[in-house]
Amino acid sequence: MEYDKWEPIYKKIVEDFGFSEDADADAAQLLSNLLIGPVKADLNDLTDVIKGKDTLICGNAPTLKKDLEQVNPSDHVIIAADGATSVLLEQGLIPDVIVTDLDGDVEKEIEANKKGALMVVHAHGDNTGKILSFVPLLTNIIGTSQTKPPHGLYNFGGFTDGDRCVFMAHQLGATSMTLVGFDFDDDNVDEIKKKKLNWARRLIEGFA
Repeated sequence: MEYDKWEPIYKKIVEDFGFSEDADADAAQLLSNLLIGPVKADLNDLTDVIKGKDTLICGNAPTLKKDLEQVNPSDHVIIAADGATSVLLEQGLIPDVIVTDLDGDVEKEIEANKKGALMVVHAHGDNTGKILSFVPLLTNIIGTSQTKPPHGLYNFGGFTDGDRCVFMAHQLGATSMTLVGFDFDDDNVDEIKKKKLNWARRLIEGFA
């Protein structure tokens, strides 16, 4: 998605949650500054993994393990939304791509990264400390931002890790997107998470 098309949606999200655009921009610049040398992957590498492929997009809802029993992951490129990585590894599955803002089990993400997973690391105003702590421990990183991306970063659209997976797969030419581990009506989350899930539903339904 071109940023000028995403920006009006982003501004509505900022208003709804009271986020700081300046803080988001500062986080994006920090990530850009860190992605130098061999730690940075080329966008072509990510495109090659996704373009023309059937993708399995894994959210981190409690239903993920059960949902995986209904599909054949080996027939898909596996894209994990952050914390879904842990469940996938427990099932003996290594995601091809991990989309993360680093608030899940990062140790498991580092493990998957060492086994070949491409990392799509997202910068926003609330995760600068995690960017500083964990980005130096990762390789093969594509950086993304919520704001207009600075040099070397991308903005595929999307807000939560889960719906960013969908936006990314769509923009990079996936043939299909099968979603597992998504529960937009999960009552066992706090009010902020419920609001985020509502946004994720709205954004993903835009692809229906």
